[in-house]
Amino acid sequence: VQLQASGGGSVQAGDSLRLSCAASGRIFSTSSMGWFRQAPGKEREIVAAINWSGRSTDYADSAKGRFTISRDIPKNTVYLQMNNLKPEDTAVYYCAVKIFSASRIYMDSTAYDYWGQGTQVTVSS
Repeated sequence: VQLQASGGGSVQAGDSLRLSCAASGRIFSTSSMGWFRQAPGKEREIVAAINWSGRSTDYADSAKGRFTISRDIPKNTVYLQMNNLKPEDTAVYYCAVKIFSASRIYMDSTAYDYWGQGTQVTVSS
């Protein structure tokens, strides 16, 4: 299983970015996905998660109302639309997959089986 995250960049506060995570393999359609982030000196934290069908999602409090996670099953891709970005959103963002997850959403990083390489998001004030 390979995950390729992209879409990061340097933006101003209030701007938007859309992160993408392309997954290889047939497991995508039966897997839950998550976006995590890790800022310098801090632990990795959940941002958002989505179940295999895309019908169920959950968000960290910091992301609610500003970020939207979605997935395109035929394209084997999960997205994170980030609006109204703040300097505290600055971090490396990682996507992860939990295979054979049924319809559950996983908000705990230890549940995930595979991780992408990360994409840097920098938000300046």
